[in-house]
Amino acid sequence: MPVTVQQLAPADSDALRALLAKDPAHNLYLLGLLQEFGIAPADHRSSFAYWGRFDGKTLTAAVFVGGGGGLMVPSAGDGSATGVIADALAERVRLKASVGEKPAVDALVRSLCPGKPRLSKNYRLFSVSADDLGPFTNPLLRLARDEDVPRLLPLAVGAVKEIHDRDALAEDPHFEARVAQRVRAKRTYVLEENGELVFKVDIGSRSQFGAELENLYTVPSQRKKGHALLCLGQISRFLLSSLPRLTLRVEEKDESLARIARKVGYLAGRTQRLVLAE
Repeated sequence: MPVTVQQLAPADSDALRALLAKDPAHNLYLLGLLQEFGIAPADHRSSFAYWGRFDGKTLTAAVFVGGGGGLMVPSAGDGSATGVIADALAERVRLKASVGEKPAVDALVRSLCPGKPRLSKNYRLFSVSADDLGPFTNPLLRLARDEDVPRLLPLAVGAVKEIHDRDALAEDPHFEARVAQRVRAKRTYVLEENGELVFKVDIGSRSQFGAELENLYTVPSQRKKGHALLCLGQISRFLLSSLPRLTLRVEEKDESLARIARKVGYLAGRTQRLVLAE
């Protein structure tokens, strides 16, 4: 059968969803993007597309391309299939950031990132279902509110600094607005003690297939007190009352967070890679 690469259209929505649903844990981020934004922009001001590799009429791999390469997210699976898409996009896309399974991201970097990435980190994708959860909870974890944003901002900045080695406020003039938007969307949870926010966690992506947690952050003065363990257990128990699974990316050298995730009940999956080219 001939192999072709083409931009996906609304008529391909079911095929894309079926492809991603074959491995929902490793495709949760893409499934969330698909559910929230659809397969094509709702208006011409938005800028994203899905590109797919077809064997005959069968969709075998896909890549989300946002902002002309500002964010590229490949489907889970064979990195060589992603490489075919990357080669086809070489004349029209320059990769600026990518996250996904390591072999697939490696293929995108080879074809679409001419220089050495500014940041490259490997992660292990952890996942959990309700049946695997341990007994760890903290009922004081709550949704962040609008009035929390000024106190929440330093935690959000600290999380980006630790995870991506970036000064979010200096590099992104809209960062505070993004933090506030997540709060309004009910995607940020916080723990408050004695009038101080000491822990935060975000829901980065959500769909009927599950949700991905991100940006877990405990302020340095409050670490080693069990906040991350109890709060991860709490939000996991809450979300799994209505969702089939959760995932969490843990940097491979972050043994502390990996131990916490395992205690809560998360199981390690395949290796992921995060790349920031500029």
